[in-house]
Amino acid sequence: MEGLNLKPSTSNLTPQIMNLFDVYPLNDIEITKASGSNVWDANEQKYLDLYGGHAVISIGHTHPHYVKRLTEQLSKVGFYSNSVKIPLQVQLAEKLGEVSGKKDYQLFLCNSGAEANENALKLASFYNGRKKVVAFTGAFHGRTSLAVAVTDNPKIVAPVNQTENVIFLPHNNEVALEETFKAQGNEIAAVIIEGIQGVGGIKEASKSFLQKIRSLCDEYNAVYIADSVQCGYGRTGLFYSHDYAGVEADVYTMAKGMGNGFPVAGISIAPKFKAWHGELGTTFGGNHLACAAALAVLEIMDQDNLMKNAEEVGNYLIAELKKFKQVIEVRGRGLMIGIELPAELAHVKKELLFTHHIFTGEAKPNVIRLLPALNLTKAHADEFLEAFGKLIN
Repeated sequence: MEGLNLKPSTSNLTPQIMNLFDVYPLNDIEITKASGSNVWDANEQKYLDLYGGHAVISIGHTHPHYVKRLTEQLSKVGFYSNSVKIPLQVQLAEKLGEVSGKKDYQLFLCNSGAEANENALKLASFYNGRKKVVAFTGAFHGRTSLAVAVTDNPKIVAPVNQTENVIFLPHNNEVALEETFKAQGNEIAAVIIEGIQGVGGIKEASKSFLQKIRSLCDEYNAVYIADSVQCGYGRTGLFYSHDYAGVEADVYTMAKGMGNGFPVAGISIAPKFKAWHGELGTTFGGNHLACAAALAVLEIMDQDNLMKNAEEVGNYLIAELKKFKQVIEVRGRGLMIGIELPAELAHVKKELLFTHHIFTGEAKPNVIRLLPALNLTKAHADEFLEAFGKLIN
């Protein structure tokens, strides 16, 4: 084919690069260094971190023992699969049982909170052969298939995630719960509930409501799943926030604070569940580095009595915040605190960050969430209270 030019034209081509999938609204801040309850940006501006990367930083940034544990493990072996013995997993289970007070429970390790909840729900369905799950208004349990189906946010539930097996009930409504069990109790596999709703606005499940869940699950052989992904791991002053009710769940799910930033999650499973090979599984769950990170967190929590500190500093913060007349309501327990503000003070979170250099979280529409490290000091609490007072007065 004489004269045919097969070379592509370059006159209209522009250089192509891969971009990030734009799903996160970002603050124009790049964190380059972190220590304890402080972080620094690329301009060396120091910030007080009361957000903890969304309740993840439980023992403070770059804690020396944590760094040492991970570094030493990485120099030995970073990863091998669950096809071999990993003694660190056994050590982690023993330490978790000791610190959580649930020594007779069993541990399955995975990678994220959503995955923990997926496995808990799957385990429940295997246990009693049922399909229906009770969840509650305001709930957030994750973004994967079944975890998002039991999350009360239709916007993030894709058509493929939709199922008729989830029953949403009003939060803290014992009458609705009882009526649902009377009508459908023999079809209900599990009830899943956060001890304190995080995304839902720091709303605590009442003691009597959690006790009612326990009694109904016992009566109908359903599984009580305590989602402790954000509200657990010592954040409230108790290891699992659900412990406040004085009853035990069948399965506790955990993640965020478990690895202080290293991706690790797990479910703590009551002794009545009997495992069989292949029932649950994961490639990365319980790898050597994840276990080293999780062990370091528990060792520091235990050694430094961080649950007691979370309770004491949290109580102080809550008491002081309740003194501000402009605040509609202060909710939460320990170092999981929600500050509900009127609409005219919706700017406060942004000004805390960009004027006073303090990271906090939020829940819509106007709730500031405090989710700091469990070793937050009273001096840090006072730093926040001073800035907060200036903004709302």
